[in-house]
Amino acid sequence: MAYMGMAAGLLLVFVVALQAWRLTDNRTTQKAWAWLQSQAPSTIETFDPAMVEGLPDAARRYFLFTIAPGTPLRVVSEIRMSGEIGLGTKEAPGYRPMRARQILAPPHGFIWHLERAGSGLMKMSGSDGMAEGRSWTRFWLNGTLPVARAGGDENHLRASFGRVAAEAAFWAPAALLPQHGVRWEETGVPDLARAVITHCSLEQTVEIAVAEDGRPLWVQFQRWSNANPEKEWQLQPFGGTLDDFQNFEGFTLPTKVEAGNHFGIEAYFPFFRVRVEEVRFSVP
Repeated sequence: MAYMGMAAGLLLVFVVALQAWRLTDNRTTQKAWAWLQSQAPSTIETFDPAMVEGLPDAARRYFLFTIAPGTPLRVVSEIRMSGEIGLGTKEAPGYRPMRARQILAPPHGFIWHLERAGSGLMKMSGSDGMAEGRSWTRFWLNGTLPVARAGGDENHLRASFGRVAAEAAFWAPAALLPQHGVRWEETGVPDLARAVITHCSLEQTVEIAVAEDGRPLWVQFQRWSNANPEKEWQLQPFGGTLDDFQNFEGFTLPTKVEAGNHFGIEAYFPFFRVRVEEVRFSVP
């Protein structure tokens, strides 16, 4: 009986420790979310098409489609989404229904907060994020067991910055204006725009395919990633397709996005398939 009591006591201590760990995760994420909100500039210009007159034609058309004249140029967006996330492989994707919310503050960072994916005993929650020069991956099973922990190193930070840069083209186009230090390059392809985004020691090139009217069709980039059979960090294609555009406070943004590793080649696996329900913009 004494042994059983000791085992029960140890189990209780273990459970309490896990819950304290989870609460620490939540507090850290909330603090980082508030910090990203604070990156919204206190002075807001409005969009004038003259701002992009000197850009390569594909980039100019991209901005004229995504930002209406006179729109306040807010650069920190908050997005609510639902859809599916693939927890498996291309051959066995293991899609699970999910709901999430995100804050995107290019080039400073992002938080993708997974409220839930799956159901029952296989329900996951947690977050991916980058803020204040750090990045992380922290997911929990049923809010009790840690199932994915990564981050705290230069490889993960570089990978996370790739996501910040690419998703700016989805949901924060004002952050890609040249006035924010973004460099737009000629590609030699009429309907392909290329942006180079820098932040501190980080740099990411992103390509955007645009329709004749400037609507972005897909975004791709070479992402620093270890999502490969060898689990080795290397540059490899990542990207996604954009569709079903809607107006949000003067920005025309995609509400249907599919994205994944190895975009554009045979190994492409769109593990991220979402519908955007709301986009709003943080104000100082």
